[in-house]
Amino acid sequence: MDQPEFLALERELTVLLRRARANQGEMAREVHPDLESAAYGLLVRLDEFGRQRATELAAYIGVGKATMSRQLRALEQLGLVTRAPDPADGRAWLVELTEEGRSRVGRVRDARRARYAGRLADWDPKEVSELARLLHQLNLGMER
Repeated sequence: MDQPEFLALERELTVLLRRARANQGEMAREVHPDLESAAYGLLVRLDEFGRQRATELAAYIGVGKATMSRQLRALEQLGLVTRAPDPADGRAWLVELTEEGRSRVGRVRDARRARYAGRLADWDPKEVSELARLLHQLNLGMER
């Protein structure tokens, strides 16, 4: 399996993922100084898709119920999310961003997009769109 295209892919993905992990920690601290790095993705998911069940969030993030419950409790204590019983199923909880959470996440995401725009300013917009399309295709393939 020493195909050069896969060696290059593995190398570039390793660099990208390492940088993404470091950036996720920075972005989490920008949302709130006490926010765990891993919780940032959870906040972004809620920002993009709105109110969701805790079990859906756990499945998306790839953690168990206990871990998700702990993360949600911490986010609630920071005033970033609120939980309420699901009217369709009293055993389930619906989680959503608070206004404060939405505001903080929005500011950080806007700043991140501005950084991308600055770093890719010399790229053709079609190249940026193509990169986004290819990354989306990669992400879909990784879900299988």
